[in-house]
Amino acid sequence: MSTTTTPRGAAGAPAAAPSAAERGPSWGTLLVLLAGVFITTLDFFIVNVAIPATQADLGASAAAIQWVVAGYGLALAALLITGGRLGDMVGRRRMYMTGMALFTLASAACGLAGNPEVLIAARVAQGAAAALLMPQVLGIVNIVYTGQHRARAFMAYGLTLGFAGVFGQLIGGGLIEIDLFGLGWRSIYWINVPVGIAALLVTPRLVPESRSARGTRLDFVGVLIVTSAMVAIVLPLVQGREQGWPLWTWLSLAAAPLLVAGFVRYQRRRAERGGTPLIDMVMFRERSFSAGLGVMLAYQLAMASFFLVLALYLQMGHGMSALDSGLLFVALGAGYFLGATQAEKLAKRLGRQVLTLGALLTAFGYGVLAETVGSTGVTGSVGWLIPGLIVAGYGMGVALAPMSAIVLAGVSERYAASAAGVLNTAQQVGNALGVALVGIVFYGELGAGLDANDYAHAFTWALIPLVAFCAATALLVQLLPRRASGGQAGEQEVMIPAG
Repeated sequence: MSTTTTPRGAAGAPAAAPSAAERGPSWGTLLVLLAGVFITTLDFFIVNVAIPATQADLGASAAAIQWVVAGYGLALAALLITGGRLGDMVGRRRMYMTGMALFTLASAACGLAGNPEVLIAARVAQGAAAALLMPQVLGIVNIVYTGQHRARAFMAYGLTLGFAGVFGQLIGGGLIEIDLFGLGWRSIYWINVPVGIAALLVTPRLVPESRSARGTRLDFVGVLIVTSAMVAIVLPLVQGREQGWPLWTWLSLAAAPLLVAGFVRYQRRRAERGGTPLIDMVMFRERSFSAGLGVMLAYQLAMASFFLVLALYLQMGHGMSALDSGLLFVALGAGYFLGATQAEKLAKRLGRQVLTLGALLTAFGYGVLAETVGSTGVTGSVGWLIPGLIVAGYGMGVALAPMSAIVLAGVSERYAASAAGVLNTAQQVGNALGVALVGIVFYGELGAGLDANDYAHAFTWALIPLVAFCAATALLVQLLPRRASGGQAGEQEVMIPAG
């Protein structure tokens, strides 16, 4: 990879101002990059706490509400790898700014939406813009920072992801409670606009340009096929229940595996002909990666969906305000950061089984919540939910902090960047698919009931598949190799940044 820098002036002429790269690591650069990571991650989770107000204001159906959450993740998943390729080709800073500009415009469109259809379209646009922005961050960090500076930058990146994901509910609740300019739920989207504009103004000065020294081409056909496959799975799962599972839903689900098989065949043929495939299928020969991908997908099925149904239960069942329900999420966040800070020590001792521990703790936390809600319904104090939330959050921190490092540990260096992109894609696919699957259970059990106890009943049932997803994760971990390629005997040692 090569980095664009400002050349020195000719002899006798004053030297040009050094570029950001020449001046050495600038924490201002990292701040700008993390601002993009923060708002794009935040926007996946912040919508949960605003769902009841959004649904009431726009008259949205249950399926439309699921699309508000899943549409973002689906677009992000479909275009993440392509976004990274575009950064390699035309410049990472340029694509970061392009993604930020489009994300800012899409956020404004969300804030202006007058009906569910417009909001869903704007959310899909947000996800597509985030896919252009997010892959550039780690690429730029790898160039600008070295040694301990790079380790600290990666730690800050991980903390930003965790903070945005776990505390998004509290931030959203606070914005809705403040009701700035009478915007209500729309403020969670409008807040992105000043942040995006500020980032666009300072990025040219603080972030150096860079691009890959190797030529690469975009695989538009591959993007089209894999996107069609994801839509073929998620669309009927979201729409099918409300429409009574008509024939087209079953045909769509039947077409999905055929599209996946077609995608795999196309990628292999493209590689054999010397082209640049969207995903190099050779990576899947690494057992640590192929099994690890299943681990990531299974665990993510239980993440975004849990945040959604918990927010609905608290606000629609308990009648809590957006702010109060957001405050309750602090218990989950406290457990998360406690688990994340201890994950490195646990990973050194347990190796791959740290993921088993995290998944089972998450499942146990969900089970505690199910028992608590089942016994108290909506008549008991929400304070009884705190122990289950802390345990579930702790499990999330223990599992998520080392997961990427463990999965990628056995992947050869040649495929490291591509494998990371596929892993991130699996994460977003899991989130979107989880919302669709758990939504079927939650809204199916809720039915047409508007009684508070109906929400308690639906939430309890929705926790059952979440526990199952965590248990499946623990089982899939056992397929991971006991050691990294070329490692020593025994469980592989995993080094991850604390937090």
